[in-house]
Amino acid sequence: QVQLVESGGGLVQAGGSLRLSCAASGSIPSINAMRWYRQAPGKQRELVAGIGSGGTTNYADSVKGRFTISKGNAKNTVYLQMNSLKPEDTAVYYCSLITTRGSYWGQGTQVTVSS
Repeated sequence: QVQLVESGGGLVQAGGSLRLSCAASGSIPSINAMRWYRQAPGKQRELVAGIGSGGTTNYADSVKGRFTISKGNAKNTVYLQMNSLKPEDTAVYYCSLITTRGSYWGQGTQVTVSS
């Protein structure tokens, strides 16, 4: 069983910053990538950022230059540093683990950016 736990969400004013964390535990197979997704009310879930096993990163155009994904020193952790936040970044953010046995998801953490 694999468990993902996200933390770090909250309420912040536009222009502010938040750092999301995701920690995976359990019987984890080989990891291909770790990703952050988000889902705003009434919208489809979208990929925000991803980092491969070799460290290659990719970002949605809407967050490039503002968000940074990184792996933690602790095994199976990933962070999302979010700077210059905008009201349109408001969403539930989900961590996802892409492994050789399939994908796993966390429960999500709410990020609300006020104008």
